[in-house]
Amino acid sequence: MEISQLVDFLRNYNGKKIRLMEVCGSHTHAIAVHGIRDILSPQIELLSGPGCPVCVTPTAYIDRLIELSLEADTTVVTFGDLLRVPGSRESLNEAKGRGGSVEMVYSPMDVIELAKNNPCRKYVFAAVGFETTAPVYTLLLDNAIAQGLDNIRLLTALKTMPGAISYLCDNGAEIDGFIAPGHVCAVTGADYFNQLAEKYQLPFAVSGFGAKELVIAIYGLVQMVINHENIVKNFYTSVVDKDNNPIIEEQLKKYFIISEASWRGMGIIPDSGLLLREEYKHFDAGSAGLNVDNKKNKACRCGEILMGKAKPADCPLFGKVCTPSSPAGACMVSEEGSCFNAWIK
Repeated sequence: MEISQLVDFLRNYNGKKIRLMEVCGSHTHAIAVHGIRDILSPQIELLSGPGCPVCVTPTAYIDRLIELSLEADTTVVTFGDLLRVPGSRESLNEAKGRGGSVEMVYSPMDVIELAKNNPCRKYVFAAVGFETTAPVYTLLLDNAIAQGLDNIRLLTALKTMPGAISYLCDNGAEIDGFIAPGHVCAVTGADYFNQLAEKYQLPFAVSGFGAKELVIAIYGLVQMVINHENIVKNFYTSVVDKDNNPIIEEQLKKYFIISEASWRGMGIIPDSGLLLREEYKHFDAGSAGLNVDNKKNKACRCGEILMGKAKPADCPLFGKVCTPSSPAGACMVSEEGSCFNAWIK
């Protein structure tokens, strides 16, 4: 079928109500930028799930980074979108304003040069992310070990997606199908989500990030819902294979063990995180047990939004005290956040 025919179907669909969820922050942003929701029938509801790593990072983790930034001879190193995420009291940016040592970088590997040039200073990288970014941190550790750099640490908030999807399905999220995260599947393979499709009898469509790729995947997912095909289909074959990458899998097993993890607004989810193995704990800056998630503003509804139980506009803070220039919740901070993308739209 021509792409125009797929668009016509999605625009004019008049069957039963279908609720789909994307669980990739890059998908959330791409859907907003390409105006994908505007071409969908009112009977097709597209929700943004917990796919933005910044959005699901608990306040205790931010608070710990702030504590570290204020320690003598210690610098916290992070990507830019984590700087404005509210902790229980303040953000890293605010801590920097009162003397905290914080460096923004574009790659974890930038820490290597910082550590080499300042051997008497400890550099703590804010290792936030999903299956996609975790392998990069193993490369950072490989280099630190090879070069004998003992002044590099990681504060990890690494999460894996299947646990979060299970949590959604087990806790009342009314979802008929998932747009599987393309970046994650590029690392894990599309079969990574087979067990979830079978367990919850739900379809998964692996998608790319262009407008055409998203339309094709959403059309395919709607068809699977209609036809009760509760399987995983890969619509991103140019990048994603069926199977996982064994080299990356070995790297992850070398450095990390599976653990429970705290997801902002969702609580502690078993077997949904990664922690450094005991033999590499000297690289850890105190990652275990950072599970407290105290909202800076009690009215924030980020947790419900991440679970598909509310939309950004349902939050009383949205567009009022919570905007991209002054975020009250994590979903408004990153360009991958659902509230941020609802605002810019």
